[in-house]
Amino acid sequence: MLIVAGHLTVAATQREAYLAGCEGVVEQARRTPGCLDFAISADRVDPQRINVFERWSSRADLDAFRGDGPDDAMSAALVAAEMAEYHGATERSLT
Repeated sequence: MLIVAGHLTVAATQREAYLAGCEGVVEQARRTPGCLDFAISADRVDPQRINVFERWSSRADLDAFRGDGPDDAMSAALVAAEMAEYHGATERSLT
């Protein structure tokens, strides 16, 4: 399993528009084979922060979805980004 997690920073005045522009991406990701979870959401404390969490079955599934990455308009709105990739072979339910 592959986990991609981190956050994006945008101007506070642009956050809602940025998130609205991500709705199609989230819907598409969740329909993609190998996507186990995909979320892009507003941070509850920082008005500039957008949290990202993705869980994929494999690197191949993630790469097939990613393609060329975000479009130019989405990239231009970013002030900063901090993302990391985590690999895990086991899962233990906490619920």
